[in-house]
Amino acid sequence: MLRKSLLTLCAVLSLSLSGMLAQAGDWTERLSAVMKDIEAPAKPEKPRKLLVYTHANGFVHSSIPVGAQYAELIGKKTGAFETTISNDPAAFDDLSKYDGILMMSTTGSFLLPKDMGKLAPEVQKEWKDKEVTRRKNIVDFLESGKGIAGIHAAADAYAGGWAEWGKIIGGYFNGHPWGKIHVNIDDPKSPVNAVWKGEEFDFSDEIYTYKAPWARENLHVLLSINIEKSNITKGENRADHDYGVAWISEYGKGRVFYTLFGHNEVTYANPNMQRFFLAGIQFALGDLKADATHGVIKKPEVVAKPVEPKPIEDKKPDEKKPEEKK
Repeated sequence: MLRKSLLTLCAVLSLSLSGMLAQAGDWTERLSAVMKDIEAPAKPEKPRKLLVYTHANGFVHSSIPVGAQYAELIGKKTGAFETTISNDPAAFDDLSKYDGILMMSTTGSFLLPKDMGKLAPEVQKEWKDKEVTRRKNIVDFLESGKGIAGIHAAADAYAGGWAEWGKIIGGYFNGHPWGKIHVNIDDPKSPVNAVWKGEEFDFSDEIYTYKAPWARENLHVLLSINIEKSNITKGENRADHDYGVAWISEYGKGRVFYTLFGHNEVTYANPNMQRFFLAGIQFALGDLKADATHGVIKKPEVVAKPVEPKPIEDKKPDEKKPEEKK
């Protein structure tokens, strides 16, 4: 009975994935047209296999199937990697055939099924036991020298439920107060940032902020928010006013790339973002070499606006009042 319940659940996951990918069908032509001139920034050292994981156990972003399709198309177009798209947690039972994992807005407890509480107690126990093993498999995967790339809501996962995930991805979601920002290029020399050519830029998307363990000294920050140029006057929730947009890091012998971009479907059809995501994935795969030393990229200095001097008022000399007659 237990095995039958698990098989039924896996079948449901498979059908939901097919439905999600069907939703992305209208984007195929648009995504392909944008990437026609894009080449991989690095030549793969060997044929690479990328697991694109799409299961969200919290909020489900409508952009997930578009992002998954982007990954599949860009991999084929550039020859950078071959993709396997899955929303089945069982994909983490054996990661040996993959070089990297792309976590596509995988919210919540992404190694557990939806509606976990509705399952029979014995089924829940089996899922929880498998979750423990799958968490370890992710850690071992990274420590062995492989990579993870996280898109947008990959940071809105396992908050308070798995501390190691926060260390892996770089921090936990702490709100999305803004929709348009001015972006600093924190490390203009990084090949992952090559598409930006050292030039700051404005971008509209759902913008996340992060709480611990996010800290600049724990990561190699690529992009951050310029609060002043973004005209942000409310919504801040960090005492240090430091808001990362994208970063890379080392975990054991492995590599991690993360960016908050990717909430909106149209983000994946932006040519600069297509190049940026590809560079990040190739870094995680180990083909694009980049310095990921933690804590060496300092927070960009914000140049304070000059204080305009107040105009000096012309004062008339004190006039003696006429003496009053007694």
